[in-house]
Amino acid sequence: METESEPYVRLATLKQVHRAIADLNTARSLADTLQTVADGVVSGLGYELSAVNLVRPDGDLVVAAVAGSASAEALMAGRVGSRVSWERRLAMGDEWGDLRFIPYTEGWVLDDDDVPQWHTAGPAPRFADEWHPMDRLFAPMYSTGPSGGELLGVISVDKPRNGRRPGAWGREALQMYASQAAIAISNARLRANMQRALVRLEREQQALRASEESFRQAFEYAPSGMAIAEMGGDQHGRLHRTNDALCRLLGRSASQMRRYSFADLVHPEDIGTLLRTSAEGGRAELRLARRDGTFVWVSLRNSVVADAADGPRFLLTHVEDIEERKRHELQLAHRASHDSLTGLPNSAELRARLSSRLCGRPPGSETHAAAAVGPYGALDGFAEVASVESTAYVPEPLPAGGLPSTGGHGHGFGSDIGPDYAPDFPPEDYGGGPGISAGYGHGHGHAYDHHEHAIAPDEDHDDGTKGLAVLFCDLDGFKSINDRFGHHTGDAVLIEVARRLSNGVREGDTVARLGGDEFVVLADGLALADAEDLAVRLRNAIIPPIRVDGRAVRVGASFGIGWAGCGMSADEVLHSADQRMYREKRARAKAGRRAG
Repeated sequence: METESEPYVRLATLKQVHRAIADLNTARSLADTLQTVADGVVSGLGYELSAVNLVRPDGDLVVAAVAGSASAEALMAGRVGSRVSWERRLAMGDEWGDLRFIPYTEGWVLDDDDVPQWHTAGPAPRFADEWHPMDRLFAPMYSTGPSGGELLGVISVDKPRNGRRPGAWGREALQMYASQAAIAISNARLRANMQRALVRLEREQQALRASEESFRQAFEYAPSGMAIAEMGGDQHGRLHRTNDALCRLLGRSASQMRRYSFADLVHPEDIGTLLRTSAEGGRAELRLARRDGTFVWVSLRNSVVADAADGPRFLLTHVEDIEERKRHELQLAHRASHDSLTGLPNSAELRARLSSRLCGRPPGSETHAAAAVGPYGALDGFAEVASVESTAYVPEPLPAGGLPSTGGHGHGFGSDIGPDYAPDFPPEDYGGGPGISAGYGHGHGHAYDHHEHAIAPDEDHDDGTKGLAVLFCDLDGFKSINDRFGHHTGDAVLIEVARRLSNGVREGDTVARLGGDEFVVLADGLALADAEDLAVRLRNAIIPPIRVDGRAVRVGASFGIGWAGCGMSADEVLHSADQRMYREKRARAKAGRRAG
């Protein structure tokens, strides 16, 4: 029949194929395209049943669309056939161009493989080209892009409406349709990939915008300071952006902050810490300058924000105000190193300051030993000092001019005590050891930047050598005041004695309380005569009456002078001065008994 009406069949088939191909281009999604391919085989090519088997990413083929039979669709849709089974099918039977026809006489071997199928048994063909229910016809679809020849899927067809196996024109039409279907499926996949990419890009952009907004709000409204600084290049460290909290902390506007880098604002002593922190992207505690010239302690934490391609881009810096914590730390350190009653350095702090001036061996080959001055009865000037008894003194009027002003030196750093005691060297040449800085006293002690060997002067020959004098002071008559008037009065006396001692030394000298009624003075840069003169002045400063609750009481003082020298320990130096003090106390007691 096909031969008798071949021109008509060709024209009609061509029109139907053209409509089916046109429908392929109207599908909006990959799923619609696959179903349109299956529908076009039924509506345009004259088959009652078709299925589209699509290659999955893993290589197996899934039944993506079925047309012509609801029962066949329910049986096969979504089921998967392995790639191996499909390659076996495409290698069997007769080759009709790109098509593959497997007649029922050969197809029985495929009945038990894993490829989804709907074929049923039937009677033997009545004539040579009659279609048998077990016949199989496959139209492979190959890509036509840069990787042309790659299998995209296979169209399976069954039950031609004319009941015959397709002739040459029918085979050509099916092969042409499969080629156009491959193009449509590739285009649909491309559109689907583009749509997914656009959706993903839009989501990423939305997420980025949301992330940027979250960062902006977290940055701007953070309760602690935040800054973004340039990293690398000529503008390294330059502040690009600062939040309100940091501007308030440093007393500058955001526009003013953009003129600076942290290196411009950091305390000079903390510049090394800042540079290490910037390089390592770590954290540090340092001081930043406020607009009024003061400095505030902050905890600074850097995060290096890097780009995978370009490397480090900028520094995100978190700045936390720790001024209050630092103040508490300094207060705790001060309490640990200072006497709670008098505010003077305590025994531990005294030993630390003294040890900082001493090294394990004397300089060169010189040998140093602690030297002490003998009983004060042999010193010029002590003739005018009355012997202090163990009982309370009778109140006497204060000397003309009263006591020296405290000048605010309440923590062991006093003012100069007169021209005749003024040293011929600058105060910074004799500090109280490391740590005597703003944290101690009133903030102008001097630390030893480099170790200078302490040399004790020769007691037998005063050649003007200057050294570190250690004056050990023990109050005379204090116990009787405590016993007679109570600890309240005793504490007031100790506080006043501490004040008088502090006012009687130079700035940079150390006055410390060992405990009880014992005090120690460290005075560097003194010759023998200077130390003796200082002891006389301090004793004379202590003797005047002390008024407590309307009552005047008096105490005396015994001094022993030791000299610190490298090669000695702090305990050895203090023990030497202590022994000298007791010798002086006993000598004065004997002198008092002979006078009686």
